[in-house]
Amino acid sequence: MANPITFFEAQKRASLCIKDHGMDPTVAHYLLIHRLNWSDTDLLLHYRDLMTTPQLAQYRSDIECYLDGQPPQYIIGTAEFYGHVLKVSPDVLIPRPETEELVDWILETHPDDLQTVLDLGTGSGAIAIALQSERPKWDITGSDVSAAALNIARENINVRNLPTKLVLSDLFSSIFHKKYDLIVSNPPYISENEVKYMDESVINFEPHLALFAEDNGLALYQGIADHFRSVAKPHGEIFLEIGFHQESAVVDIFQRAVPDAKIETRKDFNGNQRMVRIKY
Repeated sequence: MANPITFFEAQKRASLCIKDHGMDPTVAHYLLIHRLNWSDTDLLLHYRDLMTTPQLAQYRSDIECYLDGQPPQYIIGTAEFYGHVLKVSPDVLIPRPETEELVDWILETHPDDLQTVLDLGTGSGAIAIALQSERPKWDITGSDVSAAALNIARENINVRNLPTKLVLSDLFSSIFHKKYDLIVSNPPYISENEVKYMDESVINFEPHLALFAEDNGLALYQGIADHFRSVAKPHGEIFLEIGFHQESAVVDIFQRAVPDAKIETRKDFNGNQRMVRIKY
């Protein structure tokens, strides 16, 4: 790309360059509008305008970062989740659309009746923020073992002036002093032997602490099942996101830990079993 160049031509060239590398050419559009904080309409209005030298330099840098394998959300520093634009960095996972369905399930089953909620492994704060925004009366706490992740979550919560609380905790180690009506978690659930099936950008840039778990990806589910009674109110609930092949194993873990629990599973929009609800 050389000056002078319009926004239209810059995006066109970037898209072709990305496509030549066998990558997703729509990212050219994503990077352009999000870096400029524009809508699609804004871009249409400025399509024939010339880019400034700093704008062009930044866009070229962003494209190069993507070609090097960086996820577009980390390049821009934001990701969308449940109608919110959240700050993200390599200290937190990029929130996925599938997790929005977990939020949907909680909201549709609890119109406004809960009092205390724990988002275990909150990361960027995505689930906690979505729930708090939809249910402002709920007393929601987000916990994480990563102090760096909690810093990102805190920024996302503070910019929205939400009352959501945060606590540094390895599972339930620092939160035994309080009881919760509902626990929700999208824990690390990927086994190390699944690396060969994963996208390189995820392996190289997203935090392994939030991706991988021991015991074939089941260690955190077992930890939750073993200790949740220490922080759960009687007759509470757990909502979990799981790997697409982990349904039977996770259900078995909770059936053994809570024999009298009612366990439901739900598929995501791709038809994969990705969610579990445990009522005890």
